[in-house]
Amino acid sequence: MSAGDAGRAGDAGRAGRATALRRRILGRRPLRARLALVTSVAVAVVALGVLAAAYVVIRYELGRQLDLQLKQQATLISQQSRGEPTGPLYGECTWLAAPACAQTVRADPAAPHQDGLVLPVTGATRRVAAGTLGEHYSDITVGGHAMRMLTTPLKDHRALQVAVRSDTVDKGVRQAGLLLGAVGGAGVLLAAGLGYFASRTSLRPVTRLTATAEHIAATRDPAHRIELAPYEARRDDEITSLATSFNTMLGELEEAVAAQRRLVADASHELRTPLTALRTNAELLARAERLTPAQRERAAGALGRQLREVTGLVNDLIELARDEEPQQFLEDVRLDRLAERCVADARGHWPGTVFTADLAGPEGVTVPGVPARLARLLSNLLDNAAKFSPPGGVVEVRLARTGGGALDLTVRDHGPGISAEDLPYVFDRFYRSRQARALPGSGLGLAMARQIARAHGAELSAEQAPTGGALFRIRFPETLG
Repeated sequence: MSAGDAGRAGDAGRAGRATALRRRILGRRPLRARLALVTSVAVAVVALGVLAAAYVVIRYELGRQLDLQLKQQATLISQQSRGEPTGPLYGECTWLAAPACAQTVRADPAAPHQDGLVLPVTGATRRVAAGTLGEHYSDITVGGHAMRMLTTPLKDHRALQVAVRSDTVDKGVRQAGLLLGAVGGAGVLLAAGLGYFASRTSLRPVTRLTATAEHIAATRDPAHRIELAPYEARRDDEITSLATSFNTMLGELEEAVAAQRRLVADASHELRTPLTALRTNAELLARAERLTPAQRERAAGALGRQLREVTGLVNDLIELARDEEPQQFLEDVRLDRLAERCVADARGHWPGTVFTADLAGPEGVTVPGVPARLARLLSNLLDNAAKFSPPGGVVEVRLARTGGGALDLTVRDHGPGISAEDLPYVFDRFYRSRQARALPGSGLGLAMARQIARAHGAELSAEQAPTGGALFRIRFPETLG
């Protein structure tokens, strides 16, 4: 293995260990604890950085003040000690007053008056006196006390040494460090507490969302909602939006489940009667040797009609359960030709009803759709109109443009019409008015018609015709000529 490969392997290993460490630290904690931990660490890093900078600044400023004090004292002493012999000027080094120690030193160690010096004299001190080295500060220890000393040159090849105790400054720096550390620790703990409180408060809707989802998964009941306090509902943030969207989704889910249950219940109810009749006729035909030819023919005919009724009902249920139309098969459909074919078929199915068609207005107009599905929509409306028309009654089909450019396809009969109490429910699945209960059918035709219309971007409505009868209107908002 080359050195580069070894280095990359080492980097990968360190990255893997760091990732594993992060997972151990954060992976097994709830989201609010992780958020509080991350917030606390961030605040701690910032706080410790600020406190460290403050400690450095305090230490620097205290040291600078001490050096400035020594400089001022050295200037004052140099002005007062002109012409005085060399030797100690102030010898009480243990005093806290400034200057506690001061002495002058010649460049020549053999010069007179060099006895009894109270501050240490080094080669650097002699060089300062000789003028070959500039003034400088140094830390010394005298009598067991830490001191700060300034050595500065004087005239006549002399050097002035001024020192003052610095242990008080060191003590002040240590106290400041301890105080800043205590403040930092308290700040970190406060930040951790506030971070946990803030995360717990902010993520409370998420906690409720999780509890609601778990409850729904356990009970399979989508009727539960995430309860938001008034002050939480007034927030305009992502968490509140998430809770609101989840409640909306639960409402749609509950409605879908309720509709599915209603469909199953209604379908089972509607299938019970024809299935019972089928079984009765099948049992009757099983004893065909006891029946006359006319009875067998009637039973066989009834069995065929009931089979067709059940087949149609099952097909309608399948269509309604789809809830969506296959958009990939859309094509441009000419409504006038489609309506003409549907009317022709209706004449064959209902020979006792007169069908008229006024389709010449918007000739050649097309709409995007599935021809078979649109034909099923119109056929359901024509069958419904013929079913409620009196013998020899007229069913009118008309295609026209509205003032706003939309396209209306209407089917009108001259039967008893739709009562005001039935009008809001005519498109509900399995709904049958009092007049329709004596007629054949399952109550799914109009529901299927509205579903097909909405799948094609149209709207199907029902109303009472001005001069009697029922009028169904299909409005297509967008048409192509």
